[in-house]
Formats: sequence, structure tokens, C-alpha cells
Amino acid sequence: MSTLGSQLRLSAADLACAVEQPGWGEEFRDEQAEREELRAPSERCLHETGPARDEPAVLLGRFDLPADLVHGDRPRPGAEGRGYGPPRLLTPERVAAVERRLADLPFDVLAADLDPAALGDDDPHALDRLAAEYAALRTFLARTACYRHGLLVRHA
Repeated sequence: MSTLGSQLRLSAADLACAVEQPGWGEEFRDEQAEREELRAPSERCLHETGPARDEPAVLLGRFDLPADLVHGDRPRPGAEGRGYGPPRLLTPERVAAVERRLADLPFDVLAADLDPAALGDDDPHALDRLAAEYAALRTFLARTACYRHGLLVRHA
């Protein structure tokens, strides 16, 4: 079963608020989601994977990355799990490490010898859709690392 996933780019100050104040990250994410369409694509701070979240997890799970970009590293302190668990955090350092690693892994390398059946999707265009998702994720991740921001990862 697929779930909806989102990664919210957080400054160091915002990341500290997410750690120290229960509920702050979820409220901040909802506020940012409302403003997202007004931002230029290069300034967007929210990446949503939609129902294909499992596919990037399969793709990226085939390689040794320094952090789990799809699911996050550690639960946000004090967060309660709802459905798919609590929101999880990636520090700016971990984001930068993943970004550096993925810079050396273009989609054709990641997807080489990937059996589309492993994605759990019999759509003949599943790999094309995954390639587009990977490109969007890489752009978002590069921007996040450039700003030296962390991520709040949430699944619903």
C-alpha cells in the first residue's frame, strides 16, 4: 500500500523549534503547504512524493546512502506516531551527505537492472514516473543542501 510522504526544508532555527516544541513541525508544515504555490519553484520548501513514495524508497534502498531520505533518520523528539509513525528529522549535515552521494548517482545508474515488478507497479510507465520523481527530489535536495537546511519527513 502506498502512502503520501513529504519532506519539509527547515532552517537550523526551525529545526531547533521542531525538536523543542511538540506539534510545532506539523503546524509549520501545514502553514508552508498553503504558501507553496505562491513561491517560485526554486524557493519551495516542501517536497511531496504523493502515492509513489514507496517507489523512491525501493530505488534509493538499493544503494548505501548516508541517511534515509525517504523515511528520515530519527523521530522528532516528543512526536507521537500517527498511522505511519512520527515525523522524522534529517540534520543539515545528513542532508548534505545524501546530496553529495546522489550527485554521483544519475537515474540511469540507480535504475540499471531494476525490475519494474520490484516497484510493486505493473504500469508500463512506472520507471518514467520514477525518473521524474527522482529528478524533482534531486532538485529539492540540492536546494536544501545549498541552504544548509535540514528536513522534517512525514508520512500519512
